[in-house]
Parts: sequence; C-alpha cells; structure tokens
Amino acid sequence: MAPPGDPLASSLFKPVQPPTAFEQTVERLASAIKLGFLPPGSQLPPERELAKQLEISRTTLRQALTALTQSGLVTTSRGRTGGTFVADPLPLPERPRRVFDADELHGFLDHRLAIETGAVIRAAERATEADLAPLEELTVEMDGATEFEDYRLADVRFHLGLAEAAHSPRLVDAMAEVQAQLDEAIELVPHPAEVLKRSNDQHRTLIARLRKRDVTGAVKCIREHVEGTEYFLAGMLPGPPEGTPAQKR
Repeated sequence: MAPPGDPLASSLFKPVQPPTAFEQTVERLASAIKLGFLPPGSQLPPERELAKQLEISRTTLRQALTALTQSGLVTTSRGRTGGTFVADPLPLPERPRRVFDADELHGFLDHRLAIETGAVIRAAERATEADLAPLEELTVEMDGATEFEDYRLADVRFHLGLAEAAHSPRLVDAMAEVQAQLDEAIELVPHPAEVLKRSNDQHRTLIARLRKRDVTGAVKCIREHVEGTEYFLAGMLPGPPEGTPAQKR
C-alpha cells in the first residue's frame, strides 16, 4: 500500500482513535491519495486488512469509503476482480480562491473549538426549551436538504442558535465570525452525504445533552463535532499550487 520504511506513509496508515475514527479514516485515505501513496487506478487493500491496520470496524471503514466515493476519490466494483480503486483520473478541483496552510487551518480550528465549547457550556447551563426547540427544527431541515447550500444555511443557523441559547450576545458575535471563516474552507471541499448525515446526528446528540444540562457530555459532543470537521478538512482541502513551498506545522 505504501513504500516500506517511509515515515509519512507509516503515519497515514497507523491506527486511528475514537471518537473521530470515521473522520480520521476519511482524512488518512484522502491524504494518501492526494500525496500519491495510493496512485490513480490503484486498488485499496481488502476491507478486512485495511480495517485491521487502522484498528477500526469494517462498518466504520465502509462509511469512510462511502464518503470518499461520494467525493469522487474512489470507485467500487463488484465481482471476482472487484474492489475499491482510486479514481483514474482523479477529479480536478476548481481553482481555489485561496489556499489554507497548515498553521492557518489549525489556528482557526483551535479558535473555533474555543468559541463553540464556550457557547455549549453556557447553553447547557442556561438554555430553555424555547431555545432548544428551534435547534431541533433545524436538524429536520438539514435532514430534508437536497442541496448543500440549504444544508449549510441550516447548519450556520444551528450554531448561531447554540450561541443564542447561551444568552451571551458577545458569543453570538464570535460565533457569527467563526462560521463566516469556516465557510471559506467548506466551499473548497466536497460535501459527501455520509459526512453530512453524521454531522447532523451529532447535532441531535448535542441537543439531548443540553436538554439534560449535561455540561460534560455536551462539551465532549461538540469537541467530537469540531474535531471531525478538522480531520475532514485536513484530508480534503486542496494543497498549494505546484512549486509552492509547503508550510511547516
């Protein structure tokens, strides 16, 4: 699968860790494809072998492969010679309006985690049923969205609603800024239905934690949600143009 003794290849295929095993698997495989460790037309290892190497269930692996298929990075075929193959040719990304280097992306996502976590802590302490009911309605909107733009609009309103449920105007302003910055990265990546469904499931779990005033559980949930986005963006964001020096983390 990867050149023996290559430390980067080894890091890409080392075991992933819960609770973001799905997102980490998508990131690892997408990165391996982008970096050429899994070249166009090559066949991925059998599910049993790959799941064992990453130390994940075959169900989690299949969900990740579904997301990669929906993103156009891999294809599947059945039969004796079937399997999962890297797309050949790979889809050409639209020329991005900007490129995020690693430091910028991680710095922004750290800031987002701080804002989202703060909002969730206060919402778990202060939210009323009148605050939570609109959030549930937004999860239904996301379930029914047939276009990503509609899903994303409801998603932004959901996260702004979290800040509003914290009853802190300054958190609402900070959340609006964070979501606007997040849009700049999200518009550069594909939007697989499997990833959107998982994200919305996390929204529902978060509402349940807030309703129980479970601060610890709500913080754990939002951290998983935000870090899942981080792993997905790291795997899917287009890299710098050829000839541009890579930024160090």
